[in-house]
Amino acid sequence: MADKLKPYAPLYRLKPLGSEIWLVDGGVIDMSYGPASLPFTTRMVVVRLPGGGLWLWSPVEPEPGLVEAVSALGTVAHIVSPNFIHYAHIPAWSALFPEARVWASPGVGERAKRQRVEVRFTDDLGNAPPEAWAEVIDQVIFRGSKVMVEVDFFHRPSGTLILADMIENVEPERVHSRWMRLLMRAGGVLAPRGSTPRDVQMTFWGRRAEARTAVQRFRDWAPERIVIAHGKCIEDNVAAEIERAFRWVG
Repeated sequence: MADKLKPYAPLYRLKPLGSEIWLVDGGVIDMSYGPASLPFTTRMVVVRLPGGGLWLWSPVEPEPGLVEAVSALGTVAHIVSPNFIHYAHIPAWSALFPEARVWASPGVGERAKRQRVEVRFTDDLGNAPPEAWAEVIDQVIFRGSKVMVEVDFFHRPSGTLILADMIENVEPERVHSRWMRLLMRAGGVLAPRGSTPRDVQMTFWGRRAEARTAVQRFRDWAPERIVIAHGKCIEDNVAAEIERAFRWVG
């Protein structure tokens, strides 16, 4: 789908973010919205934990060169689904690294069953980090939506907040279609004013107080950058961008 949306080349390469953390940009996927569909870039995060094991967040396609590069960093110990949308490539990574623990976000197991995707989850993510990565990664469940429940993470050594769909920030120059740019702008996900998609915001109706708990954790963590799955990551004026992007929470 790169003909619809320009991806973040080079693809399937480890890109250092800071101390023991890398991001990897993957290809473009199409997501259906009723009779229409929109293209989305994909992105994963790799963290090397103090014991040397690797933590993989929202894995992209396991392209052979990428698998080799990741394996050179250490042993894949944890594979993480941040929400019920971000799990498509977990079965392939799990098959390559069968000893890795595979962490399920709320609702992802049911979604996989409905879509008849065979994925082997070994553990459930909670509102607090498990001992396996609590030394360097904190987490919180972003609750309140009747549809989307997301687990968000903070890598303390690099000051990196890691979000999947709670902020989308697509640069207009990467979108090749004018009507898609208009649709994304209407949906609140066009850079430089990307936010939680407005259709997702609507699913928090009457329960936004629950979302405020997660946003307050973001503030307390005081991140230096925000890595997101779809669109341009946020590197400047991060505290102000958190306030702007989550103004809808109230």
